[in-house]
Amino acid sequence: MNRLLYHYYTVSAIGWDNLPRRLWHLARQKLGVIRRRLPGGEIGAEAFRREFIPGYQAAETARHWRERARRFFFSPESSTSDEAAIAALGEEADWSRRVTHVVDELRQGRVLSFGRQFLEIGRPPQFNRDPLHGLDWPTGRHWTTYGQFTPGMRDLKCVWEASRFSWAFYVARAYLRDRREDDAALFWEWFEAWDRQNPYGLTAQWVCGQEGTFRMFAWLFAAIATLDSGSATSERLHRMTELVWYTARHIDRNIDYARGQKNNHALSEAAGLLTAGLLFPEFRQAARWREKGIRILNCDLMRQIYPDGSYVQHSMNYHRVMLDDVLWAARLGEIHGRPLDPQTLARVEQALNWLLEMIDPDTGRVPNYGSNDGAQVLPLSACDYTDFRPVAQAAHYLLRRTRCFRPGAWDEKMYRLFGAEAFSAPVMAHVRSRAFAAPDGGYYTLAGKRSWGMIRCHTYRDRPSQSDMLHLDLWINGVNVLRDAGSYHYYCATPWQDYFYSSAAHNTVEIEGQSQMIKGPRFTWLRWIRSRLLRFEASGDGRVGYFEGEHYGYTRLPNPVVHRRGVLRIDDHYLIIDDVLGAGANPIALRWHLADLGWKPSGSATFEASLESGTLRLRVLASQGFEAELLSGRESPRPEGWESVYYAEKLPQTVVRVSGCGTRVRLASWIDSADNEITVDDFSIDGPGSPIQIRRRIDASLAAAIEQCTGGRIRGTGGSG
Repeated sequence: MNRLLYHYYTVSAIGWDNLPRRLWHLARQKLGVIRRRLPGGEIGAEAFRREFIPGYQAAETARHWRERARRFFFSPESSTSDEAAIAALGEEADWSRRVTHVVDELRQGRVLSFGRQFLEIGRPPQFNRDPLHGLDWPTGRHWTTYGQFTPGMRDLKCVWEASRFSWAFYVARAYLRDRREDDAALFWEWFEAWDRQNPYGLTAQWVCGQEGTFRMFAWLFAAIATLDSGSATSERLHRMTELVWYTARHIDRNIDYARGQKNNHALSEAAGLLTAGLLFPEFRQAARWREKGIRILNCDLMRQIYPDGSYVQHSMNYHRVMLDDVLWAARLGEIHGRPLDPQTLARVEQALNWLLEMIDPDTGRVPNYGSNDGAQVLPLSACDYTDFRPVAQAAHYLLRRTRCFRPGAWDEKMYRLFGAEAFSAPVMAHVRSRAFAAPDGGYYTLAGKRSWGMIRCHTYRDRPSQSDMLHLDLWINGVNVLRDAGSYHYYCATPWQDYFYSSAAHNTVEIEGQSQMIKGPRFTWLRWIRSRLLRFEASGDGRVGYFEGEHYGYTRLPNPVVHRRGVLRIDDHYLIIDDVLGAGANPIALRWHLADLGWKPSGSATFEASLESGTLRLRVLASQGFEAELLSGRESPRPEGWESVYYAEKLPQTVVRVSGCGTRVRLASWIDSADNEITVDDFSIDGPGSPIQIRRRIDASLAAAIEQCTGGRIRGTGGSG
């Protein structure tokens, strides 16, 4: 690609409408305007006094915080019976492993990071140390001089993680349950350590307003939880008040940059402004911050949540971040009589409906799809990081005052935000659609009695994170059998920097060893992909569902290629047909990234694994000259067979790769489990355009449903046995 086209597509990725805002921010930074508006260091005592309403006295801090607690989600005098009700929701062993153990590790100087790893930052904690890479970030420089992609400093997220204070939610919950003074003392000790090490604007911890917001949420939750402890002194509470002011001022003067990114940063920072404005009426700017925060929230939620409920960032985890921001802000708004607009809440309800279609009800897990940076804004349950039931349950209660899952450990978040009355909310269980379409975001699902799959087919109008069009995620009996490889790190060494975002890390077809889009600088992709839905049908009795779509990402190649995929569900059997429609011979690779189930070859291009319910089988048919092989944990000549379920952690993963070369090629994959009611293991394929024949145990009515849903592209033949 020549330089002119490169710059054209780079600007297109930023957004032509957004370019003036980004250039203005860059100019203000280069000219020192931002540095002058928000210089490093603290303002003088007299100037700070003027930032409070007339008559405010720091000596009355404790009274202000008691009043604040009465306008918060819960009271520090939370009754023993309420905590007993939470304890009864789940197993004590889960609480011990996922809450008590986190606090015990903290006492040893190890912080739970990215919902998974315990990383050593010491005690006293060293908040400006990246414990994953053993790097100490410099301090004493203005916050605008720290970059996310600083050579030699690796991943900025790794030095932010402990300073996000997510661990404080665990300490607070442990204190509320057991009332141990040393838990409260631990939080305040670490709060003071962070304060000493991070003077305003002079460390990397002040770079991002979203990080400041998350930190403020955790501070407030833990401070109010421990308000009745001896550790919550007036001096400490007043210092937290000051730091909330610094955080809110910082957000207020930079939120236009966050809005220019068109992602959850704007939502989080708006929620931060709203929080400071609602909970700190002693600030002179409180009313303005409150109104600005709620205005931006209403506006950007309507912009960022598509009408079908899917989310602008094309990421399951960022969908949860968005809902957590909403939960915090909307619930505070309810308490203070400033709810979000009804139109906004209706759009949020669509986002909840979308998420419920993506949650596996047996495990609470969702496809590991899109950017997954380990973020969990409100870790308020004894569930694993991968369990999305806590956020869905709480959002369901916010919007409908009912629950969508039976009672369980995932109810704790709902209780912490809404109080004991939430425990009496009826359960209105969500029934998964047999065929669900979210065309604005390009998500399509097909579901049987014991299985479901998600397919992507989208023409991007907002920044994509991964090159993965027509990717298929498949779940059988609660197991994510065909899965996404994840995203690993935002900034790391090659080849890992590119692998997890590439088409090769997804269940789709790769042409000429290239991704469907061209990788641009940092998080950007160039020449955003275009796709088209061709067919999406389901039979009236629910036994058959069919998706068909194609994308044009490879039409840029010297030998242009269109990839067309059809996914047929027959009860809990799945047939995937990939047609590669090219003008010349191209190297082609189809990959299936598989759950760790001990897969082994079983005949020609057939692979088997064991589920609790029986044998799982994947069979591939391809044109002559194509080969199927099992791969796992390969690093050279290019990575093959890796996945990252949790941020900054990668593990070997079994992959079936089907590869060869051709012009017009058809690949067909059949996957089913032995516990299904029918067996369909005999099918034939010809070239693209010819019907696929399925034989064996397909009765006449089922054959008719298959032919109708697929428009005759797939036909069932043969008798009932």
